[in-house]
Amino acid sequence: MHDGLVLFGILSALLIGAVSPGPSFVMVSRIAVTSSRRDGLAASLGMGVGGALFASLAVLGLTALLSQVSWLYLVFKIAGGSYLVFLGIKIWRHASEPLIMDTAAMNAGPQEIPPRPAHKSFRKSFGLAMLTQISNPKTAIVYASIFASLLPANPPLWMLMILPPLIFMIEAGWYAIVAIVFSGRHAKRAYLGGKTWIDRFAGLVLGALGLRLITDGLRP
Repeated sequence: MHDGLVLFGILSALLIGAVSPGPSFVMVSRIAVTSSRRDGLAASLGMGVGGALFASLAVLGLTALLSQVSWLYLVFKIAGGSYLVFLGIKIWRHASEPLIMDTAAMNAGPQEIPPRPAHKSFRKSFGLAMLTQISNPKTAIVYASIFASLLPANPPLWMLMILPPLIFMIEAGWYAIVAIVFSGRHAKRAYLGGKTWIDRFAGLVLGALGLRLITDGLRP
């Protein structure tokens, strides 16, 4: 198969995986709707970096170590699942707390919103999203499986070099779309109208995904 078609097949499979709803989608959409578009885009960059990291590990063959050393994979799954459960509980506990938003900014047009000193917020959103992305070691195994099934036995060096940045673009691009959609004024108004139940649902989803990750790791 032509190298270009191989690369297209890999990127298509990874795009389908990125679009599939999961903890990353929950986290980015919640950051965007509760904070700002800037924070949502910061979260999308965090998702991109996490995806590129997994891709780099898969290219280097390090994810084969996780599949071969069962106890190491178990540790990663339990640690990642515990982190998601922690996030779920934290979101649930604060679901009933009122959220103060800048209503002037919500009603203003894009050019009318004043700049905000949000360097700390940007870094926090970026870090939280990246941790959420890498908290699921199954993602690394999926990347390795796709590479193993679609990459040729001796792939060209340029393909191995270009895969991580392309995967960054896929992950960051998709979640940037999610951030833009959920940071819109209509999405924010809808969120404010049902904050308690929306947050509880988000916390429940993250907690359930974390528990599933833990139980999968403990299963013989």
